[in-house]
Amino acid sequence: MSELTLIIPAKNEKESLPKVLRILKNYNCKIIVSLQKDDYETIESIKDFDVKIYEQTGLGYGNSLREGINQCSTKYFCIYNADGSFEEKDLKQMLINCEKNDFVFASRYLRGGGSDDDTIVTYVGNKFFSLVGRLLFSLNLTDILYTYVTGKTTIFRELNIKSDDFRFCVEFTIKMKLSNKSYTSIPSYEKKRIGGKKKVNEIKFNRARVMRFLHSG
Repeated sequence: MSELTLIIPAKNEKESLPKVLRILKNYNCKIIVSLQKDDYETIESIKDFDVKIYEQTGLGYGNSLREGINQCSTKYFCIYNADGSFEEKDLKQMLINCEKNDFVFASRYLRGGGSDDDTIVTYVGNKFFSLVGRLLFSLNLTDILYTYVTGKTTIFRELNIKSDDFRFCVEFTIKMKLSNKSYTSIPSYEKKRIGGKKKVNEIKFNRARVMRFLHSG
């Protein structure tokens, strides 16, 4: 897994991120933590770990991911949450599948997947957007809003993603499909986040994605 870099966007994750990094010590991959330079508590909490801390120049979740992936020097990247909700045991399978595909998406809604952290808002939102993605763009994804994704670094950069906020996820999948990039999905189980609380407003989060779909369609 030496050709894999985990891109971890972080915001106020001093409680969970050190625990996540301790688990990831068992995996032979590089790690980039992308965050705001004034997130002093998170930075202080991980200063003793062997990771690259990247201070993003812009604002927002999408900006953190775009800039983090642009710092990646390995063949493959993986978007990996700082809250402990992603199943690290899936990394190997995702990387194996990425050898034959440009991108591999983890899905909580495939047989064998599931979640300890899903809410009615995120569940309905995912079902809705996954349906819209199939109808408008023929996107064969069952969990379109879940950001546990592995991909080829150079292929991602070709997509020229612009979104700085959570619309990143929808712009990414649409451009991937329109560019005829290859992709597949594997089942994954979302664990309960370590901090116990989401860092985003789910209704605002999904509303932004509706606007992205409408503008793209």
